Amino acid sequence: MIVVNGLKSCDTCRKARAWLTGEGIEHRFHDLRADGVEADQLRRWLEAVGAERLVNKRGTTWRKLGESERAVAGEDEIVALLVAHPAIVKRPVFELGDTVLVGFDDAARSALTSAR
Repeated sequence: MIVVNGLKSCDTCRKARAWLTGEGIEHRFHDLRADGVEADQLRRWLEAVGAERLVNKRGTTWRKLGESERAVAGEDEIVALLVAHPAIVKRPVFELGDTVLVGFDDAARSALTSAR
């Protein structure tokens, strides 16, 4: 089953979930803020897609952080920041077994359709 990780209030996450439902693709939603996110899970995502793809530096949560918080360098610091501020994770994050997809674009739609 596909796991959609995101925020209930995220428009892109809502669009992705509606698309999955419309396509008849079974999925489960995991709210990163309400349900939390584990450090081990974030490490797997970082390994799969990298920090540049996973960390949303364009959002308001990132811009509200202090310079010292934004100056994260190592994986442990990035993971700690994302656990403390799950809204910084680019969304949605799809888990299809061992495959991790970030964002909801044509490539993601194709991969999700193939994963049925």
